[in-house]
Amino acid sequence: MNVKRSRVAPHVAELPKSGIRKFFDIVAKSKGVVSLGVGEPDFDTPWHISRAATTSIEDGGTHYTSNLGTIELREAIARYLKRRFGATFDPGGEILVTVGVSEAIDLAVRAICSPGDEVLYHEPCFVSYAPVIRLAHAVPVAVETKVEDGFRLDLAALEAKVTPRTRAVLLNFPCNPTGATLTAEEMLEVLRFAERHDLLVLADEVYSELNYAAEEGEPLPSFSSFPEFRDRVVLLNGFSKSWAMTGYRLGYACGPRDVVEAMMKIHQYGIMSAPTPSQTAGVEAMDFGDADVSRMRAEYRRRRDFLVPALNAMGLKTVMPNGAFYVFSDIRPTGLDDEAFALLLLKEHSVAVVPGSAFGPCGAGFVRMSYATSMEKLHIAVGRIGDALGQRGK
Repeated sequence: MNVKRSRVAPHVAELPKSGIRKFFDIVAKSKGVVSLGVGEPDFDTPWHISRAATTSIEDGGTHYTSNLGTIELREAIARYLKRRFGATFDPGGEILVTVGVSEAIDLAVRAICSPGDEVLYHEPCFVSYAPVIRLAHAVPVAVETKVEDGFRLDLAALEAKVTPRTRAVLLNFPCNPTGATLTAEEMLEVLRFAERHDLLVLADEVYSELNYAAEEGEPLPSFSSFPEFRDRVVLLNGFSKSWAMTGYRLGYACGPRDVVEAMMKIHQYGIMSAPTPSQTAGVEAMDFGDADVSRMRAEYRRRRDFLVPALNAMGLKTVMPNGAFYVFSDIRPTGLDDEAFALLLLKEHSVAVVPGSAFGPCGAGFVRMSYATSMEKLHIAVGRIGDALGQRGK
């Protein structure tokens, strides 16, 4: 008797599908829905950035680049990081251009982990973290952040989870889905923790420009801003959120030369290089896109300042986020779990939000709402959510 083996590797078969995409398969079949779900800027890429990409194509920029990325983009990244964060990286070997920050995260974890190694990460968190760690045959170890603390990272919680098998801590601040941020002082505490335990900090800072302290003229905090810890940090960032360039699929990683070289080897065999026109657009964004970022950030802040008080007034406790473009609302008083609440809003009131449990077990009882949509749509969504809560109370 022939017994058929599974054609899918067990560690892949066991991965859950993205909780966000699973939910939005339902949304795609619905009409008239106001979506507060997708984590994508509602702005188009600024015209001068897109023009740089089209000009690149017209001028024959359609060939492979260096595996590390074009030297023009790596130099632009170095200039930008120095200007915005006071960080210094050598374009010759400490910067790698990737296909979005998602690839950069995957490369970093695979480059440093052996089977059985552990990586600490915070929850609630971006949906890919635990799966990416598992795909590297490493062990994801969640560190809970709590609404009572504004979803800020608790150093004692990190200390409680570290073991001799821990290789790194993967962090995302400003945070998707909570909007929480860390101060420079808190980042320094994490770096000292990493040094005590001989760890790397994998810093996903794709929302770094969407830190509302920047509106007040304060310097942007970054894990890359501390030269005494430069050998502890792998900075992971991209162009999708700050410059509304999601479709360009462009990101980058910066860090110690040996780690970047290891990441480049994986990138070399799996990807080759990021899209050439996208890299040309990236140079334009970094050198001439500050005003675009400021304009979009100001609009996100205006939307945030409308949405959070409105949700709190309806009884959905919502911490004021200091970064990104999400709110993470506590729906436990409704008596529904987060998935049931999200389905109620979608099916009966045509508003799409994401169940908090999509971002890990620590997100259960919450929903994520994105304010990367127009004020007009936010007003409509708030009215419909109010109707839903009013009907629940009858």
